[in-house]
Amino acid sequence: MHGAYKVPYASRGSILGATEATALGQLLESGESLSMGTWRERFERRFSEYAGTRYALSVTSGTVALELAVHLLDLAPGDEVVVTPQTFQATVQPLLDRQVRVRFCDIDRESLNMDPAVLKGLINDRTRAILLVHYGGWPAEMDEIVTMARERGILVVEDCAHALGARYDGRRPGSLGDIGCFSFHSSKNITTLGEGGMLTFDRDDWAERIDRLRSNEVDGVFVDGSASPLDAPELLPWMKYSSSVYRDACLGVRRSGTNATLSEAACVVGLHQLDRLESLVERRRAIAARLNAVVDRHPHARAGRPRPGVHHAQHLYTCFVSGPRGTREALVRGLDARGVEVQLRYFPLHLLPEWRSRGHEPGECPVAEELWFTEHVNLPCHPGLSDEQVDHLADALDAALEDARAVIENAESRTGSRTTVPSMKETSHAAH
Repeated sequence: MHGAYKVPYASRGSILGATEATALGQLLESGESLSMGTWRERFERRFSEYAGTRYALSVTSGTVALELAVHLLDLAPGDEVVVTPQTFQATVQPLLDRQVRVRFCDIDRESLNMDPAVLKGLINDRTRAILLVHYGGWPAEMDEIVTMARERGILVVEDCAHALGARYDGRRPGSLGDIGCFSFHSSKNITTLGEGGMLTFDRDDWAERIDRLRSNEVDGVFVDGSASPLDAPELLPWMKYSSSVYRDACLGVRRSGTNATLSEAACVVGLHQLDRLESLVERRRAIAARLNAVVDRHPHARAGRPRPGVHHAQHLYTCFVSGPRGTREALVRGLDARGVEVQLRYFPLHLLPEWRSRGHEPGECPVAEELWFTEHVNLPCHPGLSDEQVDHLADALDAALEDARAVIENAESRTGSRTTVPSMKETSHAAH
């Protein structure tokens, strides 16, 4: 389609309004620092209460949160890490910098989350960590995954970029594994002025290490009270270079620091966005329910439903259409022609060139490949959509699913028999 879409995919995943604008104006007029201050402390304290963890430490993006989380794993050459192929590349990209073996775990065909049954066969004595995503806001089956991990001392990192507003048996993502990583990108369920991230966990030593790293200090092993050739000048005790700096000795550097400080302006907006979160997610769920009702009318389409106790945050709306090759394309083209912007999220990561160069290939995750190449569709589902746009989206989906049904019927009339979905082997060849 050329020109603006009547129902666009989300450029903003939340609503920003007068409340945030007023708070920003007050901050600007206060004359206080925009780089450090009390708003960051308040935002982190509130977020830790929300997530149910001892610590919530903000950083400049969800990608930075994931990079620092991988750093905390203290991986060594030869270690193995099990990851999901169905996520944005930032989830696993930090592992490209390490001499570890990455094993992609296939997904559940309903939730698109890491499949615990497949995971069990990938874990061995060299496995040090599991990196997973709560795809689209549907929490992964964490009890099974964490139980397997705890038995072997494996750390679990949750990519919670989609999961703000979700619940898993009364608990929130970010508190279910060892480390939670959140994104406040413009498209996410809340935003901190376009970019921002958060790490959540319970360990005191990790809190100290992350606070040093994000503040441009070294993450190293320091010894207090060691002899030093430096004479400490008489400085004010609260200044950075006080006597302890001259007294300490560094026994080793794990990583140099960086400036990953989330600004005060971002934090004041984030605090008010948290107040909006429940209503924003409820709007997403209402749109998803409307789309589910349409999908349910078409036997060649389906949309997964979480089990009782698992509450979907609906960052993404995903449905599937089955039939001969070309069925999904007919659906997507039909939606596009009716003014609905469609994006497919996400291309199976193990098939990206950088991962193929490390030995990964088609057929490694057959369910992820089959679904993405033949069935998977993501539709707009965000609180910025008006009621009129949602009406148009539902009608367009209904009509486009009829387009897809015509493809199936034409194939059946040519062959004289009922068509089937292409096999996993065929899908793998198509991926290659």
